Amino acid sequence: MQGLLNLGRPGPREPVRIPGLLDVSTIYAEKAAAESEVGRDVLARFPDARVEIVPSHGDIPGLFGNAGNVQDWNRIKSSVLVLGVKKGLTFIENGRSADYIAPSTANGCAMSCAYCYVPRNKGYANPITVFVNINAICGAIARHVKKLGPKPQPNQVEAGAWVYDVGCNSDCSVDALISENVATLVDLFKRLPDGKASFATKFVNRELLDLDPRGKTRIRFSLMPASKAKLLDVRTTPIADRIAAIDAFVEAGYEVQLNFSPVVIDDGWLADYAELFDQVDAGVGEKAKRQLACEVIFLTHNESLHEINLGWHPKAEVALWTPHNQERKISERGGVNLRYRRGFKGAAVAEFRDLLTEKLPYCRIRYAF
Repeated sequence: MQGLLNLGRPGPREPVRIPGLLDVSTIYAEKAAAESEVGRDVLARFPDARVEIVPSHGDIPGLFGNAGNVQDWNRIKSSVLVLGVKKGLTFIENGRSADYIAPSTANGCAMSCAYCYVPRNKGYANPITVFVNINAICGAIARHVKKLGPKPQPNQVEAGAWVYDVGCNSDCSVDALISENVATLVDLFKRLPDGKASFATKFVNRELLDLDPRGKTRIRFSLMPASKAKLLDVRTTPIADRIAAIDAFVEAGYEVQLNFSPVVIDDGWLADYAELFDQVDAGVGEKAKRQLACEVIFLTHNESLHEINLGWHPKAEVALWTPHNQERKISERGGVNLRYRRGFKGAAVAEFRDLLTEKLPYCRIRYAF
């Protein structure tokens, strides 16, 4: 599909360096990825980085699968990028955050949320992998939307359009610092009458305010009580700053929703959420409130991730690994997950719903589990 690539910021871009988040010194790249238009753009943003050509973005000796790397968890996230070509352009039915999960334009994250599921699949290091074949990905999305046609009836995801999660395996707000892939997706969806993009984020990137989404991109700001975020949302934008950004993104033409995820249960958790809901109510304007909705996801932890976290952030596991109120569940891929016990969790979900409805009556709960 021609004309999709959007390298739209005028003139040469300043090198990207955000101390504590992105300070890239090594880029592993497939040869075709490094030579692509997106790849050249990314390399230009990190001119001092050492570039190493590798046969495959998913098989880099010494990076993935190396247990010793867990000690350098955050350093690798900050200092390493990977460039690759996305091979499988498949769509996964979802029905919760979106109607479909779109093919990823990136995988991994520079931030270090202790509960993130992506590291379960990548081993002992989880830097950002940028996929350069954005035209192929956008073409696949456009064809998928066209094949579906108009949405026949509303559902809890969206009334009038098919919603595609474009950031399921990464954080698009950070990805937008690294390449124009996110800008290209925003531009694509505003031109698809039956499609809408969606992504959750824990990072406020005000460069996204310069785009023109025209209501066709939904940003879900992830929120949790600030005390928990300091422990679990490592290297992310502070909760107060996320709330403070909501009005600006609504004014810029984004649909903004909230993502209360993961909800972690401990002593005083409801009081902490009551305070958070009060902060939201005081921090956003009427225009944002009129379109506000949320999703609520209680914590599911993972045995393999638990072992990884013990190597770099054991304090987080005091909150996340609580077998006294959790039960084991084998995932579809054979992993051992821990989730809050049936009955116990159901009561907690009901308490959360009641509190949110009391504090934020205008905030529709799309789903909670």
